[in-house]
Amino acid sequence: MRADRGDRSPDQVWADALAFDQAHLWHPYASMIDPASPWPVVSAEGVRLKLADGRELIDGMASWWAVIHGYNHPSLNRAAQDQLQRMAHVMFGGLTHMPAVELGRRLVALMPDPLQKVFLCDSGSVSVEVALKMAIQYWQARSRPGKRRLLALQGGYHGDTFAAMSVSDPVTGLHHLFEGVMPRQLFAPRPQCRLGDPWEPSDIAGIAYLIEAHADALAAVILEPIAQGAGGMWFYHPEYLRQVRTLCDAHGVLLIADEIATGFGRTGRLFACEHAGIVPDILCLGKALTGGYLTLAATLTTAEVAETISRGGAGCLMHGPTFMANPLACAVATANIDLLCESKWQDRVLDIEQQLRTELAGCAALPGVRDVRVLGAIGVVEMHTPVDLRTLTTRFVEAGVWLRPFGRLVYMMPPYVIDPASLSVLTSAVRCVLSEAGGRGECDEHER
Repeated sequence: MRADRGDRSPDQVWADALAFDQAHLWHPYASMIDPASPWPVVSAEGVRLKLADGRELIDGMASWWAVIHGYNHPSLNRAAQDQLQRMAHVMFGGLTHMPAVELGRRLVALMPDPLQKVFLCDSGSVSVEVALKMAIQYWQARSRPGKRRLLALQGGYHGDTFAAMSVSDPVTGLHHLFEGVMPRQLFAPRPQCRLGDPWEPSDIAGIAYLIEAHADALAAVILEPIAQGAGGMWFYHPEYLRQVRTLCDAHGVLLIADEIATGFGRTGRLFACEHAGIVPDILCLGKALTGGYLTLAATLTTAEVAETISRGGAGCLMHGPTFMANPLACAVATANIDLLCESKWQDRVLDIEQQLRTELAGCAALPGVRDVRVLGAIGVVEMHTPVDLRTLTTRFVEAGVWLRPFGRLVYMMPPYVIDPASLSVLTSAVRCVLSEAGGRGECDEHER
């Protein structure tokens, strides 16, 4: 924001900008009648966001889990600048370019051998749409058009577009708002056996029954491996995922792994499927793919799925976004993957996990707290009742951190490059603000 607009002060310029924002710009999951005033960001560096009033906030959200290397990273900046000198975009229909080829090479090299076919698309939601189309077209090509239903998990989240929304949690996934318009899918109970606890064989019974009962109609099972994200930040036992893979194989159902939130190291493994040692038939990537620089996603599948679709009646996968394989985004994504693979990201994520476990543990004793759980670079404090988003967000900003709770969850997914001192500021702010909310007022001076 420029400060030299006429004779107005920077405060006046921003006041006008915020007034326009509230009058005209619709923010995610926000009302246009009584919108909350957004916090104006003027720059970002490392793990910090700089506000228009000069305050700096330590970002515990990595901008919805995407900015794994921090903001304004020189390697990613350079990749974007270099690509801009050549071309920002060219259509992918009938053409190709080196950024797409290089990104494809990186992704294929990272994947288990069966996942060798790459469809580059716009966003996480679109990658799920593509995956669902792949599954349905696969069975059409095999002369099984009746296999078109989908089975998902309660508590899951797969995106905001219609098909993706239809396989998200039927309660928190807004199904009631689109009743009669959105496709009706099948839902298995959310896994109850937690990661790290002894395996309970009965936990698989619900989904096993549904797969067996509906095998003739099921195109695919879709799930978030090991860690459910926006549907509840729930971490479940790897054996559940292994048994779902076995059930899908036994009953002729494809398995789609939505790794949009979990991919690229967030759970402590490069991909969350590695916790269970399984390979899906289709895998979705997004969020951290470009390190938070540009929107880009990918849907990967096996040669068997891709070639079956290509031999089918349509002869191709019926999807083709305008900005598919955008060269600028592909160039940054390639640099982002190289940066991750050349770093000691495993050690960083493990250190974050250990620090989160230690420093969030005390929250379990606070009034209103139902559960505290940690996996990789994800820390979650679950409350008994939904939080007051506006109040808590304001208090977190006052404490010098950016956290965006939702529902009953106060959580953090910081960039992997966060230093221990900055992470401690985040965890201290959570303890402090939740302590105040519970009426205990136990913030130490250094936590204020």
